[in-house]
Amino acid sequence: MTKLLHIDSSILGGNSVSRQLTAQIVASWRAGHPATEVSYLDLAVDTPSHLSAESLGFRMPAGSDLSDAQKRENAVSEALVSQFLAADVIVVGAPLYNFTIPTQLKAWIDRVAQVGRTFTYTDKGPVGLAGGKTVIVASARGGVYSTSDAGNAMEHQESYLKTVFGFFGITDVRFVRAEGLAMGDAAKAAALAAATADIAAQAKAANEAQAALAA
Repeated sequence: MTKLLHIDSSILGGNSVSRQLTAQIVASWRAGHPATEVSYLDLAVDTPSHLSAESLGFRMPAGSDLSDAQKRENAVSEALVSQFLAADVIVVGAPLYNFTIPTQLKAWIDRVAQVGRTFTYTDKGPVGLAGGKTVIVASARGGVYSTSDAGNAMEHQESYLKTVFGFFGITDVRFVRAEGLAMGDAAKAAALAAATADIAAQAKAANEAQAALAA
């Protein structure tokens, strides 16, 4: 049975485009993979605290004497990294806030970025330990960044997520993008239509690949 982890991070609730897109992506995936088991994490509601002296306990050597606060924070980090590692597919809602991802999504990444769990260091450099997963990012942007060198240089959202998941050893990182959302009703409608078409195209390609394997 495939396990899918559905993550939202937007603070806009029902007005969020990234939440709308992640819901569509998960529905599309489940339509093609009915046996998929889905777990859900809303980082705008259940936000792990940002790294502090207490929450860094998971980076201390085994057997270290931890305070009660560190033990509590360790339990949070362990739950999050275990949930991530158990998933075969991760769907992430990632709006662009001030040229990067929301701080609550960064806080989650900081908890799952654990030496010996999602990556390790070797004499040849870092090696990811979480390979074999598929990550699908629903990227929502008020402006347009993908069509110019200047725009690409300003965004640290998709580029960062591709880097960090790649650092974890994940090579199958896909993006469903809706940008120009704050540039008028027509631009928003066109962006949503393009994103919806992209979701449908990805589902069609996945189904065709499965059919070819079964043939």
